[in-house]
Amino acid sequence: MVGTCHKHFLHIEATSGLVLVSCTLIALLIANSPWSHAFESFWHTAVAFEIGHFKIEGDLGHLVINDILMTIFFFVVGLEVKREIVAGELRDPRKALLPVFGAIGGVVTPAAIYTAMQWGQPGQRGWAIPMATDIAFVVGILALFGSRVPFGLKIFLLTLAIVDDIIAILVIAIVLTETISWGYILAATAGFAVIYLLNKIGVRSIAIYIMVGVSIWIAFHHAGIHPTIAGVLLGLMTPSRPWIGNRTFVEILSDTWDDLRGADPETEHLPVNLEQLQFVARESHSPLHRLEMGLHPWVAFVVNAHLRFGQRGRGT
Repeated sequence: MVGTCHKHFLHIEATSGLVLVSCTLIALLIANSPWSHAFESFWHTAVAFEIGHFKIEGDLGHLVINDILMTIFFFVVGLEVKREIVAGELRDPRKALLPVFGAIGGVVTPAAIYTAMQWGQPGQRGWAIPMATDIAFVVGILALFGSRVPFGLKIFLLTLAIVDDIIAILVIAIVLTETISWGYILAATAGFAVIYLLNKIGVRSIAIYIMVGVSIWIAFHHAGIHPTIAGVLLGLMTPSRPWIGNRTFVEILSDTWDDLRGADPETEHLPVNLEQLQFVARESHSPLHRLEMGLHPWVAFVVNAHLRFGQRGRGT
């Protein structure tokens, strides 16, 4: 089962890498064609989400692509990093330190080069802009090579890129953001505390977690901090242990098999609770595993494609 999931995962990675590069090339061609102005104007289309007196508005490129889809992308990245921290390449703290220090170098070096080139110029204030890494493109290029790329290398670059992006986003939020709403930051912190409490008491309803997660996203958005950080943190907070352990799973299957062996094969109704078996099968996988497998195809094909079109359409 694990081998099948791993092969399926790698197949999606490789195929999505082709989609990512193709969308990037198409977007670049359009952006440098006579339709470039129409293409750019499309991504500046005004959009808004309104419920009663509550309203979030912006343009299609920034609100939908940068704030919403990027948050989902970083949530899945957070899931992958959490998996590697718990049972993968990053279990050893010494291995985790290497990409962290690499990310610090990847932040400081481009900022220093930019500052040196723009010293005394009006653009000097933008020293934090080149600090971020295009993490989606990093993953997409690696995916093109499939299993030929060592898995450890992918995790190293993934961790490096995500730490790089978090540092860059925090610097931009703290240094370049004119106002930060500490009240909303406190609300987001309370939301994370609720998520932690729900995990501890064993709440399994995805809908409840989605509602709390959306509230945290709104708090980050209004606080003036990029909500992708919320996506990473929520991914890292996702439980990595299944609700039903291996021993319980085997015992339930053994009891079910005993019931089936003593049953009449001609009977119309099976002497087992199929709903219970469905629950056992679902909860024998951790929430982290289920979310990663469920969201990965959507992020790989849909979200990444929109990110490429949105970013290239706006010349970023």
